[in-house]
Amino acid sequence: MTGFLPHTPDEVEAMLDTIGVDSIDALFSAIPPQLQGLCQFDVMPASGLDELGLQQFFKQFTEANLAHHYDCFVGGGAYNRFVPPAVNHIASRSEFYTAYTPYQPEVSQGTLQMIYEFQTMVSELVGLDVTNASVYDGASAFSESAVMAVRIAKKRHTLLVSKTVNPHYRAVLDTYTGVLDHINVVPVDLTADLEAQCCAVGVPPNQVAAVLVQLPNYLGFLEDQAMVTAFCKAHGALKVAAVDPVALGVMAAPGKSEANPDGADIVCGELQQFGNYVNFGGPYGGFVSTSMAHVRQLPGRLVGCSKDRTGKRAYTLTMQTREQHIRRAKATSNICTNQSLNILKASAYLSLVGPSGLKHLALLSAQRAHRLADQLCRMTGVSLMSAAPYLNEFTLILPVAAQAVVESMVASHGLVPGIPLSRYESYFPNQPHALVVAVTEMNTPESLDRYVYALHHALTQLGAQPGPEPRMPAPAAPGLPKSVMSRSVPSPHVPNHKGVVQHV
Repeated sequence: MTGFLPHTPDEVEAMLDTIGVDSIDALFSAIPPQLQGLCQFDVMPASGLDELGLQQFFKQFTEANLAHHYDCFVGGGAYNRFVPPAVNHIASRSEFYTAYTPYQPEVSQGTLQMIYEFQTMVSELVGLDVTNASVYDGASAFSESAVMAVRIAKKRHTLLVSKTVNPHYRAVLDTYTGVLDHINVVPVDLTADLEAQCCAVGVPPNQVAAVLVQLPNYLGFLEDQAMVTAFCKAHGALKVAAVDPVALGVMAAPGKSEANPDGADIVCGELQQFGNYVNFGGPYGGFVSTSMAHVRQLPGRLVGCSKDRTGKRAYTLTMQTREQHIRRAKATSNICTNQSLNILKASAYLSLVGPSGLKHLALLSAQRAHRLADQLCRMTGVSLMSAAPYLNEFTLILPVAAQAVVESMVASHGLVPGIPLSRYESYFPNQPHALVVAVTEMNTPESLDRYVYALHHALTQLGAQPGPEPRMPAPAAPGLPKSVMSRSVPSPHVPNHKGVVQHV
């Protein structure tokens, strides 16, 4: 092994003799003594760490070089998730990074195989037959799914959209339908009778093309879908569900199938959490999944698996007659590109974490979210907006204005506590005290304690009486962080190649 080590003990001793010093420590004698103590090599962990734990371990030292660090609990559709370094390495390869649309399959087999495997993995997650090769983001995927549902329903032109869907998604849908005069969008409350709400606006229930929901909703809660399912069955409407892809690690597949006859006909979502950074809002990648019965109405690109003249497996773009570059004005969508680099990162991420890793990620985030919510709701005047179940995101009702709380916590504690619902007054009216909070694996137990203390301090400063003051969290000492996952990153999951779209 000596051939692979930089210096043996004998070589070190010889070099020290040559330069005339007694020890390696003497080499650092020029550094003032008060600064030498900052380099504590004895705090290195005794056992191995996973990638996230290793990053967090060294981050506590490098943060000394930062003027400020903000703990972030903002979600609302974009989440601060850990991205394994291997994902960035794969995505930075020039063969993927600079490649154009793979119209020539003979020279694009690598890109096409990556897209095909992406389609396969997402289809397995949502429990449907086929997934497109992405649209711009979750909002465009939601809107494309809505327009797709109207095409499938033919003469039905009314869409019932849950009021708790992400306001950005609803805003983009309004933009889509604003120039499509034949589509009527009706916001509905999923906790009230849907037939009655249709009649109240003069829409016959049998003229509804689809009901659009979000799982979990923008507020973080999982709403009961029994009423939606009953309405769709009774009136022949489609069900469209926008989903949180990480939540699928613990949730049942939301797509309609023999195993889940009450599932959604169309499932869409945002892929940012799979290996993509928040990036100030983009670029991201959206997906739309459906059954083979509706594949001709699916927007976006599709990659199929076939065989070449020699009988070898070959990947190619398939069903291109749906797309704009061939069908022009009659195409299923006017989106004429896709997010291949983003879905490459999503594919690499899913392959690295595998099914067990995704489940662990969802459970870890949910566990920390429930711990935080439980501590916060012990304060006087603080409560959850709903009694419905939730995973890693929830909405609090505070005793004072949420916007003032956010400003106080940011200014005094360097902590961004969430999204004040009052920012979306047109979609969530009369909710000045509501705060949407998101927790991921990047929010350490120490940061949860800081949140509790900071909120109590902010409420007190704003004139509320939240009750006994929580103990001030102690500064994190150098060493092994408590936030390290209990096990290493799971073995890679190799997706199967069963025919998501068979091209003959």
